[in-house]
Amino acid sequence: MHRTWQRHLNKLRWLMLSLVFGTLILLPFFHLYQTYLASHSYDLLLPKEKLVYDSMESLTAPFLSDPEKQLEAVKGTTWSGTWFGLKLSDPLAVISQASAGMKLYWPFILTAAIPLLFTVIFGRFFCGWICPATFAYELNDKLGMWLRQAGLPISQRRMDRRLKYLVLGIGAVLSAATGAVLFAAVYPPAIIGREIYYAVAVGGFGGGTVFFLLTLLFDLMVSRRGFCRYVCPGGALYALLGRYRVFRIQRNVATCNDCAKCNVACQFGLDPLRDGFGQECNNCTACIAVCPTDALRFELKAKDAVNQGPGHLGQLYRKQQQTSEKAEVQKI
Repeated sequence: MHRTWQRHLNKLRWLMLSLVFGTLILLPFFHLYQTYLASHSYDLLLPKEKLVYDSMESLTAPFLSDPEKQLEAVKGTTWSGTWFGLKLSDPLAVISQASAGMKLYWPFILTAAIPLLFTVIFGRFFCGWICPATFAYELNDKLGMWLRQAGLPISQRRMDRRLKYLVLGIGAVLSAATGAVLFAAVYPPAIIGREIYYAVAVGGFGGGTVFFLLTLLFDLMVSRRGFCRYVCPGGALYALLGRYRVFRIQRNVATCNDCAKCNVACQFGLDPLRDGFGQECNNCTACIAVCPTDALRFELKAKDAVNQGPGHLGQLYRKQQQTSEKAEVQKI
């Protein structure tokens, strides 16, 4: 029965992604509300500023007695922020800062300890369950599917996955050479949090918005989920850190019918049908959700299974069995 409930994990994942994205939208509004409270000048606010004030007051009043101070409990982005007193940072942010400053700042390094631990256990889960860019990229993938169905030429070119590891290495070297945190300029989770803040608090967008839109076009016109698969430095880092993860999606060959729906659902171009998960898998559970025979499930394993061959409920396996039985009869 445990396999049945796992089919619904993808819905939970989408809820998580929606909450993260929604939180990133709310945070700059909270910051503006705090500023207005501190200024004690409600009567001097512009009509749109009063709208923000009134909306945030209605939203926070049932939960907070002193929003000016209590809203400090949540601030920042998925790149680096404070969540109810706990400081958390993306491991790539730590590497970026260490490379740019050419020294280790341990208080900041410790803020990545919990994300690192979760990555060791769950692998590239940040990419599939938390990354705010994933929310947009998966919607963009749906758009690509509709465009393909409409007959438009949407490319699904395959590239060398090692390219993103090269981007990670070059980015660290250039950060050290320039003293600048360069990854923040090309890393979608950092870009989205920053650009949403600019849009809400400042009233405009930065250059990061243009870059992110280009990554969406890259995914549509060049390769399905191409930026995450081939370019993203964060994806490279999480794949390396989660190579020996404990929680892995595995195939039960006895209940597999070789329908290949799992391969179609996998936006990262992996091969669940033949046990081809590897370190690139972000445990998104899309393959589990579409499997009609519940042949895919999470298991506690340090390594993926080798190719177990065709599913026992599929035609190829039955043909192999019939051929084997005939060969045995002939021997007799």
